[in-house]
Amino acid sequence: MADVNFLVAFAAGIFSFLSPCVLPLIPSYLSFVSGVSLEELRNDQALRRVRSRVVLNSVAFILGFSLVFVSLGASASYLGSLFLGYRNFIRLSGGLFVLIVGLYLVGLFKIPALERYLQFNLKDKPAGYVGSVLVGITFAVAWTPCVGPILGAILALAGTSGEVGRGILLLSTYAAGLALPFFLSALAVNSFFQFSQTFRRYIQPVHVMGGVLLIFVGILLLTDYMTFLNAYVLRFTPDWLLKRL
Repeated sequence: MADVNFLVAFAAGIFSFLSPCVLPLIPSYLSFVSGVSLEELRNDQALRRVRSRVVLNSVAFILGFSLVFVSLGASASYLGSLFLGYRNFIRLSGGLFVLIVGLYLVGLFKIPALERYLQFNLKDKPAGYVGSVLVGITFAVAWTPCVGPILGAILALAGTSGEVGRGILLLSTYAAGLALPFFLSALAVNSFFQFSQTFRRYIQPVHVMGGVLLIFVGILLLTDYMTFLNAYVLRFTPDWLLKRL
């Protein structure tokens, strides 16, 4: 079924990628998982020789962190399904949590522990693409304190659904929002270097935009208007697309 929640989850993934503790570190991630130095990544001639290695290892890395997020989504929705009799309570609690996260992102209050990410001393990456998958899993855990507020909000949405399949799809959509710009950065490394340097001045406003989005979603959940909004969107969804969803 077409659902506004999936649009929110995808946008949340993009906002997570653009967060202050993820975006500046993307070149280092690309270098580490591919085994290509930052100097080679910045050199057009050297990059042409190793581009396929960068892209393929990045795909494996994406698979690794996606597995973590999807597993979390399945767990959250499964827990929600165990308490279907308390669906209204779960919806209200989830809405309140999403609203608080939104207020945090717009800067109403600060939580220093969420302004950084965990440090892992991985001096040498495990060999091959399997190693890149394992690194993706590891870094998903390292990212959690930083992207935790946004990720937690999407998990709250998954919990209110009470359906494991829906929760998996919701967190897959979130992972896709995070993965798409990461994959594009691997495809066009030099362009990404230029983009990241220019974009850094806009990171905080984008963070605020993410907060406004979550405030809106939290209010919809608290007032139970999310269901009505989804029903409204369905009216404009083509029949051929509904059959595929």
